[in-house]
Order: sequence, then structure tokens, then C-alpha cells
Amino acid sequence: MSLRLLTAMAAVENNDDLHLCRLLLLLGSADAKKKTAETKAKAIEGITKLAKLDYLLRYPTSLERVLQRLEKDSRAVGVLARERTSIETKMIRFRYGPWDARYRRWLGLLHARRLLTLGVKGNTVEIGLTDDGRKLAEQLRQDPLNTDLARRSDLTINAVGSMTATRLKNFVYETIPEIVDMKWGKHLEP
Repeated sequence: MSLRLLTAMAAVENNDDLHLCRLLLLLGSADAKKKTAETKAKAIEGITKLAKLDYLLRYPTSLERVLQRLEKDSRAVGVLARERTSIETKMIRFRYGPWDARYRRWLGLLHARRLLTLGVKGNTVEIGLTDDGRKLAEQLRQDPLNTDLARRSDLTINAVGSMTATRLKNFVYETIPEIVDMKWGKHLEP
């Protein structure tokens, strides 16, 4: 693998806008399931839960395994052959599991752009879209480049979005047990 390719891959991984787009699609899917302004304001309750949902969106082979465990049609994920073998699909373990540590930054960026609301109830951060956030999430959803992400966002929210953060963490660890014993910086093969 060439240094140019590795440099390009690192630049993509460090591009906040790509992650913000994915989070907006995920939040849009969660928002669409809520009925009232009050429940929409806390479409996802907790940064940890958001990170776990995003993990499933980001790594479609893991979402596929979760759907299989739930006895749902895992073919709906539509994992492509290249997604099973590319370096981008190999999850790397972070401090507390497969969840990246940048969510506070990304939420801060989205909040500063007035695309989402952040509230606090006890120790839980409640995350919801603003009207502008909903509009942008819908625009992103309509872009053909985001078709797979939008569909997978809906699948993720429909399959496990109603689970609590703790239940979701336990469920992912039960379904993908190799995450538990991974060493920091090691790859999880799809």
C-alpha cells in the first residue's frame, strides 16, 4: 500500500464533514420515529448511545450481524463485496470499545451550526435536530450518494434504536464478542 493512499485515507477519516453527514442521517432517522416536539428534542438520549448506533452505521458488517441476531433480514443492509474487504471496514478498538472519542466534538460542531439541540437530563445528553437540521438531513437523504447510508440509518434505528444505551452496548458485545477482548489499536475483521 502506498504512502499516498494511506495519507489520502487518513485525510478522509479526519474530515469532520463526512462524519457530520453520517450523524445527521442517523439523527434524521431517529427524529422521524418521534411524534412530538418534546420527543424529537431527545431523539437520541446519550452520547454513548449515539456512538453505538453510529458504530453500526459505520461498520455495515456489524449491522448485518446484529440484524441476523435479531432474526431480521440482514440482506437489507446490502453489504457490498468491497465493504467486506476494504481497510475502511476494519474497525479499530478505541478506549471504551469500538466507539470513537470524537462525538463531543462532532456534536459541538453540529450545535454551533444550529443543526441540533443539546439538552441535559441528569447525566444524559439529549440530542435532537433543529428545523434546519431536519431540512439538511432530508437534503442529504435525497442525495444519491447517501442512499446506502440513509437506508442503513433507518435499519439501525428500526432494529435497535429503542434499546437503552446499556442494553445496546450489551447486545453488541453479545453479538460481536470479539470486540470485548480486542487490544487498543487492533483491527476487527469484518
